Amino acid sequence: MAASTARIVTPNGRRYMTQLCKHWAHKFEVVYDETQGLVPFGPDSRCRMAADDAGLTLTLEVEDSGQMERMQGVVIDHLKRFAFREDLGQVAWAPVG
Repeated sequence: MAASTARIVTPNGRRYMTQLCKHWAHKFEVVYDETQGLVPFGPDSRCRMAADDAGLTLTLEVEDSGQMERMQGVVIDHLKRFAFREDLGQVAWAPVG
């Protein structure tokens, strides 16, 4: 499974993570608390989130590495919709492992 991670520096990381989890809970079996979340997009892809006072860390795991860029865009597009009052800048993803 391919994995990539991105760190978003924001004082609102917990709020954004909760909003993302609640949003996707309508379609997926999302599990989250105030510091971490897991969104299983399907049997072959998921997004793990960890929030703290300084920001939000996203880790995207996909079985088909050809889908990585598309899934990164989906996650960031949704995040930016919730963070419309704040400029999150360019989000840089880095491979894990």
